[in-house]
Amino acid sequence: MTLERILSLSVVVGIFIGVVSPVDADSGQPNIVVIYADDHAQHAISAYGSRINQTPNIDRLAAAGMRFNQSFVANSICGPARATLLTGLHSHANGQTSNVARFRDDLPTFAKTLQANGYATAIIGKWHLSTQPNGFDYWALKQGSFYNADFATTEGIEHSIGHVTDTITDRSLKWIRQHKDKPFMVWISHSAAHRTWEPPIRHLNHYADDTIPWPETLFDDYRGKNAGASTAQMRISRDLFPAYDLKLPVTGKGILDRAAQQQLEKLTPEQREAWDAAFGPRNQKFAEMKLAGDELTRWNYQRYIKNYLRNVDGLDDSVGRVQSFLRENSLDKNTIVIYTSDQGFFLGDHGWYDKRWMYEESMRTPLIIDWPGVTRAGSTSESIVQNIDMAPTFLQMAGLDVPDSMQGKSLVPILKGDRLENWRDSVYYHYQMKEPEDRTSHLVAKHYGIRTASHKLIFFYELNSWELYDLENDPGETRNQYSHSGFAPIVADLKNRLAQLRSKYGDTTGDSF
Repeated sequence: MTLERILSLSVVVGIFIGVVSPVDADSGQPNIVVIYADDHAQHAISAYGSRINQTPNIDRLAAAGMRFNQSFVANSICGPARATLLTGLHSHANGQTSNVARFRDDLPTFAKTLQANGYATAIIGKWHLSTQPNGFDYWALKQGSFYNADFATTEGIEHSIGHVTDTITDRSLKWIRQHKDKPFMVWISHSAAHRTWEPPIRHLNHYADDTIPWPETLFDDYRGKNAGASTAQMRISRDLFPAYDLKLPVTGKGILDRAAQQQLEKLTPEQREAWDAAFGPRNQKFAEMKLAGDELTRWNYQRYIKNYLRNVDGLDDSVGRVQSFLRENSLDKNTIVIYTSDQGFFLGDHGWYDKRWMYEESMRTPLIIDWPGVTRAGSTSESIVQNIDMAPTFLQMAGLDVPDSMQGKSLVPILKGDRLENWRDSVYYHYQMKEPEDRTSHLVAKHYGIRTASHKLIFFYELNSWELYDLENDPGETRNQYSHSGFAPIVADLKNRLAQLRSKYGDTTGDSF
């Protein structure tokens, strides 16, 4: 049976694969470490069956804890995803409907509640919200590019040398060492593997001699999809910038080409030497090939995906460092480690990079939780979960009450192996970011929809366009069945359930249907 088939099986409510009754956890409140990647697609993790890379440390975390196979986000964009994680609320309820919208800082968050109940709390790395961190004793927010970034901290601006994945990890482990004598929660918030995919120096030559398999839909024609699918600016074939995205020589033309030059200027002489040694010969070879058409698209894909995966290598290194640190400091038995990402990402799927869409590669996100003494090692769950569930989960892990205002549900019963009734059978999604119509935007149409274990219905309300996918028979979402007469009963049922979810969550934003 293929992984795709396994991940598309219907959820049996209350039955969780590989989970048994837990043993008692250590007395006292557990420490909580949230390792939060940026744009790390579930299908770029070998524990989830990746065809293109290996992630041994993340896999080791999955082998020690629980892997959630049906984990989704509510709005696949950076700022809104972080606001959802903090509040347990959908974007319309927490205010951060887009990267530039205003976050409602008055709301309860897991950080505020943990801090008020004796936890030492910290956020280190990417923030991307419209307010300063609240509920954190310490914060160090990454500023700048992937190399030698500055950090805005509670004590002022501090400079760093090295790749940002490493420096975020360094700072996080230092903070844990200083606060390990009381319950702590640290949000290790990485920038990788976000665009512009600048890899750690030590990984620059990984995959250099490999040909990464491309997805079946690299040359998708978008037949049957909404009109915005073919015009969105995230195509591997045409929308990657030569210097900024593909690391080709800088020409100085255009705002993003100048940004690429500024990124290179941030490198130390030693870093620049290694960078030029890696990309110089490859760029020369590319210039000599004079590629065009589909061959150029395939080259673009190889250049993009290799740099993306090199950043994933750095994330995997970080997970290994955290695991080793906890063991070496005798913290591993009472520390919960969570690995997840703010959203998924298109790895050439449908010919795209980036996220935003409600399609699987963007909406689906990794979620792995190691709770020593509670969650059975190597267990998996097929329950449909969402990032609105993370804040309630963190609070219940700490033995604290979950505010009634939170829309998510705690995953603690699942992690304990309890047999539950009335777990959700669908999730709600709403993307509503307003983008300027320029060459640096992606121009994805606003949309909302419902995803069940077997089907997905999406309403692109700006375009008055509907799409329905049979996920069991078409996991790649290549055949829109909305107008097929045989699916009419399913469409009617899902529209009714979608209206119920919008009412349940109080979402009156976006055009109704």
